[in-house]
Amino acid sequence: MGLFGFLLVLHILASIAIIGPAFVMPIIRRFARTAGQLHFAFDITTRFAIVPKIGGVVLILTGVWLMILTKMGLSQMWLNVSILLSLLMVVMIDGWIEPRMKRIIKIISESQNQGNEIPAEFGQLIKKIVPIETIAQLLMIAILVLMVVKPF
Repeated sequence: MGLFGFLLVLHILASIAIIGPAFVMPIIRRFARTAGQLHFAFDITTRFAIVPKIGGVVLILTGVWLMILTKMGLSQMWLNVSILLSLLMVVMIDGWIEPRMKRIIKIISESQNQGNEIPAEFGQLIKKIVPIETIAQLLMIAILVLMVVKPF
């Protein structure tokens, strides 16, 4: 396996490092039925938050390197659209989801000592995040499809 193959495998693994937690963590959180379970779910989310960030850096570096090796540049429309969607996804995650999640984590950690019941405020806040998370997940699927199918 040459440099191109190595970079491609690394690029794919980095995309898995980003996509995996984005799909799995909301599911884990939705199965929590007590404040303790919810606290545990958010603790896992917080600990694994570094994985998508490292994956993102590796994804960008390997993507640019692959573009240089193939002399593709920004000449392909599928690539331009996927880069644009990726930037939009990053803005959604870092600008909308993360600040709201920090507020939710604070509420959950404060309520941990008050029993096992999930605070009512949590339900209201999470209902606001779920549509944004769903859009981010759909963007990830769209980017993945563009990268694999290269439709235009």
